[in-house]
Amino acid sequence: MACIPDDTDKHPAYYAHSASEDRKQWHLLSEHLDATASRAAEFLGKVGLADFGRVAGLLHDIGKYNPDFQARLRGSSRRVDHAAPGAWLAKNCYSDARGKILAFCIAGHHTGLANGVNGERITALADRLKQKVTSPDPIWKQEIKLPASLAQPRLVPRNQSEVGFCAAFLIRMLFSALVDADYLDTEAYYSKQDQTKLARGEHPSLKNLSQRLNEYLDRLQSQARRRPVNALRREVLEHVRSKANESPGLFTLTVPTGGGKTLTSLAFALDHAVRHGLERIIYVIPYMSIIEQTAETFRQALSVGDCDPQDFLIEHHSTFDEDQISDRESKEKLRLAMENWDAPIIVTTAVQFFESLFANRPSRCRKLHNIANSVIILDEAQTLPLKHLRPCIAALDELAHNWRSSVVLCTATQPALFESQGFEGGFERKRELAPEPQNLYQRLKRTNTCHVGRVDDGELAGRIRESSQILCIVNSRRHAYELFEQIADTEGAFHLTTLMCARHRRERLDAVRCQLRNGAPVRLIATSLVEAGVDLDFPVVWRAEAGLESIIQAAGRCNREGKADTGSVFVFEPEGHEPPAEIAQFADAARSTIRRFPNDPASLDAIQAYFQELYWSKGQQALDSERILLDLAVRQRSLDFPFETIAKKFRLIDDSQVPVVVPWRGEDESDETSTRLLAELEHVPHPGAIARRLQPYLVQIPPSKREGLLAAGSVSVVRAMEFGQQFVVLSNLDLYRPDTGLMLTVPTYRTTEGLVF
Repeated sequence: MACIPDDTDKHPAYYAHSASEDRKQWHLLSEHLDATASRAAEFLGKVGLADFGRVAGLLHDIGKYNPDFQARLRGSSRRVDHAAPGAWLAKNCYSDARGKILAFCIAGHHTGLANGVNGERITALADRLKQKVTSPDPIWKQEIKLPASLAQPRLVPRNQSEVGFCAAFLIRMLFSALVDADYLDTEAYYSKQDQTKLARGEHPSLKNLSQRLNEYLDRLQSQARRRPVNALRREVLEHVRSKANESPGLFTLTVPTGGGKTLTSLAFALDHAVRHGLERIIYVIPYMSIIEQTAETFRQALSVGDCDPQDFLIEHHSTFDEDQISDRESKEKLRLAMENWDAPIIVTTAVQFFESLFANRPSRCRKLHNIANSVIILDEAQTLPLKHLRPCIAALDELAHNWRSSVVLCTATQPALFESQGFEGGFERKRELAPEPQNLYQRLKRTNTCHVGRVDDGELAGRIRESSQILCIVNSRRHAYELFEQIADTEGAFHLTTLMCARHRRERLDAVRCQLRNGAPVRLIATSLVEAGVDLDFPVVWRAEAGLESIIQAAGRCNREGKADTGSVFVFEPEGHEPPAEIAQFADAARSTIRRFPNDPASLDAIQAYFQELYWSKGQQALDSERILLDLAVRQRSLDFPFETIAKKFRLIDDSQVPVVVPWRGEDESDETSTRLLAELEHVPHPGAIARRLQPYLVQIPPSKREGLLAAGSVSVVRAMEFGQQFVVLSNLDLYRPDTGLMLTVPTYRTTEGLVF
């Protein structure tokens, strides 16, 4: 990138960014606009919107053609709104809807997408465009060439009621491409000034990753024991991969638990992406408790030799508040590679994925354009929260319909989300990847499920002691703790809960698997965190009443490898422990379904009946409880979409949780990773990388509980002046038990040993 001196004989030079006292090294504005435009055009070219990206890039910083802004680069404290002039020009140069679409993106490329009218924290676009702005120096017309016109976007809504959703989605995608292009060009400039090499790109191709997976699957097959279930998994894998040539769009993958969905879906995604020129695989997982295990499975399958898995895989959680961290980074535009999903394989949470699709902040939206032209695997599709179900379906449908993405709904309990199943506004065309799901279910059936009625903890503890290997899953951390305390002195007693950090849970799971393999006693009390993606195999499973999908997932931990003819799954109503409100509605529908299908409540017919009853009982309005689709539909003519309001209302999980860092050293006391990371955190200028590496040591708790720990002096805050309460660390280690995790009942608790000075 060239940096040229002022040429005062022609006109004063205008700059985008400054780096030193030497103005010859400053970032020339015309070059920044051209480079940003080229990047944004490239990002959107894959969906036929290159011209929109180019114009947005050319106009986004046009307001920097202003002597007052140039004075800011030289140290002036005067504030200059450099985004509004570009938004105003876009609206007036392209006077119809195209101009307004561009204006939304340009006006918000720093502050975020605003409401069209009635702004909240961010000034509404309508008000922004009415405000008096300083016209940029006309010299910009000599340096920047705008196209005289823009073609209409070639995006087609499914029906008239979805025009607003389609248009709002387009604005977010264009906003994403602009923000990412702006960040990347700014980053490239500063990297050159700092003489640092950017750690971007140079990823292995998807074709190369597909070859690696083939080699890994061949090794697995050669090592697998000769069991019917393993033969069936191979059959499923081969059949699903044979479908990779199908045209991009929406697919379902309905395979019973234990059928090998994770690697099968990855194999299909790689084959399908290579065949159709798609750019990345995005694996969306509902639970934090299994995201690391899935990512580790992919690393094992796709790594060769001494290659660094970070070269091809990004794990993106939602644990730390990215806005709070990244806004405090120096050169505030710079973001880490993770935040734009520029890698072949992304493993992320449903919260991160869907909340980003409805977000308005630059840091959350930056990645969105990289979701286009991808294969999206939605693991455990049935877990989407009911209150936002219709907007989630609309987003997935839009990606498959207009943004050249393939979406795979991957689960053993396929939700009834299609119009043909009576879901209003649901998916239209259904393409199943698995071979004859009904027949597959019968062949993979390895358990019998029965409802045994009300059971109190005393009786349940007795049943657990009677079985040498048994898994009991309950609905709350409190119930799991109380039940475990009753059997804690029994041989092989284990406890798993999200009050343990992920690193600790992984150690406990490894110990459980080792005991199971050796035929030793294992009596495991757990919450639902073991129901998905955790390869445990018990002969007997007890499950507290919950949704049918949870019961079936629990059954997937029973006789998983088909070692016995049939495993036993007992569903019970726990006396004295009512299900939480968010589970009760699912439990009611499951109870009704079990009554209708007593002989086989896990059958595909039972599953469809269950979801149909669940959705019918909620009603259409409750499936979009914040009226997000309606908000977009009623504004589709004006395009005055309430982006800021929708971002605030769209929260996948109601009960906010906040992190506490646990300096867990492992049960053998040899792991110093957390201690070392916390020591580094005390002095690093940029905490983002350490924040991600600390994720395995976090426990999520309610804000009120963390406030109690703070008041009791049981936690400390690292660099509060700089990072707020982003890094709250457990200092009273007596509150963290190796068998049950973090204790929240008495925040001042100390062991007898801890009281000795």
